[in-house]
Amino acid sequence: MGFYLNHMLHEKLQHYFGFETFNPGQEAVITHVSEGHSAAAIFPTGSGKSLCYQLSAMCLPHLTLVVSPLLALISDQLEFLNKKGIPAARIDSTLSYDELRSIQADVKSGKIKILMISVERFKNERFRQFLSSVAISMLVVDEAHCISEWGHNFRPDYLKLPAYRAEFKIQQVLLLTATATPKVIKDMCAAFNLESQHVTLTGFHRPNLHLQVKPVAESEKSNVLLELIKKEAEAPTIVYVTLQKTAEVVASQLVRAEIHATAYHAGMKNDERERIQADFMTGKTPVIVATIAFGMGIDKGDIRRVIHYDLPKSIENYSQEIGRAGRDGQTSDCILLGNLDGVNVLENFVYGDTPERQNLSKILQKIQDAGDTWEIKMLQLSNSTNIRQLPLKTLLVYLETEGIIRPLYSYFGSYRIKCLRPEETIIKSFKTERQAFISAIFEHSQKARLWTTVDFDTIVANYPTDRKRIAAALEYFEQQGWIELEAKQMIEVFEVTNSDFEVEQMTDQLYARFDQKEQAEVSRIQQMIDFFSADRCLSKALSHYFGERNDWDKCGHCSVCQSGKAQLQYSIEIPPLESYDLRQLIIPLQEKSPQEVSATLLTRFLCGITSPLFTKLKARQLEGFGKLERYRYQEVKKAVEAIVND
Repeated sequence: MGFYLNHMLHEKLQHYFGFETFNPGQEAVITHVSEGHSAAAIFPTGSGKSLCYQLSAMCLPHLTLVVSPLLALISDQLEFLNKKGIPAARIDSTLSYDELRSIQADVKSGKIKILMISVERFKNERFRQFLSSVAISMLVVDEAHCISEWGHNFRPDYLKLPAYRAEFKIQQVLLLTATATPKVIKDMCAAFNLESQHVTLTGFHRPNLHLQVKPVAESEKSNVLLELIKKEAEAPTIVYVTLQKTAEVVASQLVRAEIHATAYHAGMKNDERERIQADFMTGKTPVIVATIAFGMGIDKGDIRRVIHYDLPKSIENYSQEIGRAGRDGQTSDCILLGNLDGVNVLENFVYGDTPERQNLSKILQKIQDAGDTWEIKMLQLSNSTNIRQLPLKTLLVYLETEGIIRPLYSYFGSYRIKCLRPEETIIKSFKTERQAFISAIFEHSQKARLWTTVDFDTIVANYPTDRKRIAAALEYFEQQGWIELEAKQMIEVFEVTNSDFEVEQMTDQLYARFDQKEQAEVSRIQQMIDFFSADRCLSKALSHYFGERNDWDKCGHCSVCQSGKAQLQYSIEIPPLESYDLRQLIIPLQEKSPQEVSATLLTRFLCGITSPLFTKLKARQLEGFGKLERYRYQEVKKAVEAIVND
């Protein structure tokens, strides 16, 4: 069996990908899968994790379903698969109805072997219905570290993947990630009942990456960056910054110095980002100045430099970002222009995600008042409680783990239809009771010139039916090509499994959990500062952080090995907090807000931390917003509390 399997895997590797040999770890992972086990691949960025599922999929009898956190990752991998002649597709909101129907038909017939989706796709009622009719051999979870709330890039929806696996009776799971500490790997395995002998780690050390920390004052960064890039102006380079506006400013400075550079960030339109990325991939634009929105899934082998103009968000982010350099095995420089001026800004990002106690209480009270089921619109609930959508999703998962709610299903609150054939023709396509039912749908909906809004409540009030039957009828019409159907406003429905809790006690419990997570995130930033300031080999320290134990002490080419540890310092002198008239700075928000503003909100306002309420009030335009963004959040909060309590 072992010899036959080994021979078969090498044959398929040659046939589909044209490779003679596997990269380290790949064969072990694919062998685990081929023998019927679930598995995990913990490989460094750029070392071939994707091939583990791509080749495995061609050895399995049914569909391989791949869940990825970013559309950019899906798009890049799909393009690669199509070039290799591997039947793969994706389902997302960009597809037309005809494209969607064609892909679904190909999946059902077995013509498509790999289907790629985002985790949010599982919330789609129609997609889940389709998936329940498909035989699935394996669930692949890309960026699987997202399932751990103690890892970076935690995605609450990832916590539901084990339940989806059970719902769709998927026997095998393959977990892929490049950045998982031992604690995160333990979380991943526990979530999917994965045995440790089926976890493959190949090590994180890449000897061709030369890690350098250069202490640089903020005022000198632009000059130092320019000198670094001028040495090889055409060498493919990514410059990472924290803020979108910094990306624009730095790219402009480089262009003025006759460096061919372009900014890239999430605030740009999709087609513009795609063009910039394509120009970088082909070498037309050698230098990209980008936020972390750039790079996920980028498979460009000859990136010679990754320069961090600002501090990364964590050691995990740093590892992921430098991992994009030198994938061709050639020497590449990973340079951090370091000081401590941006630390407070990084910390302040963290503090915006912890809900205030009174808003947690408000949600708990809504649940107690809801009865047996609780329906929510995510955006509406976020706005009404002033909790950002990501921590709100996290809160819902916490409530599930506490046994308070259980997700039932989701549906669209708003349906619009545009008839592609006359109403009467559609109605007359049915007989007896069905004809009466279809007639009632059209009769009790709100007609405009082109679009008709389906009024579920009025239809149900005038005809003995229910929402589910109406939605099914509309979907059937769409499948027949009789109407164009537009569904909006996702409503999530939860069963209230326990309303017998003490609101204040549960509020304290949930707040403590968020607070613990907040402190862990702040500690992660300090860990990163300690890493860059350490007196041990950077390459050794990085691999040790991810649980790798090396039999060497020094790489010989990092900045610590060559010239000793870096002394990171504050370079921008800021006046004492006491020199500001905080009472005056907070007046614009107090006057603009329709309600009393808490000390927490006032602190977030001064530190430039956004929230749903601030978006509604257009707080960015108010005097005082972000005025104290360079100060530590906790120090500002202490000063604000003294004013509020005075």
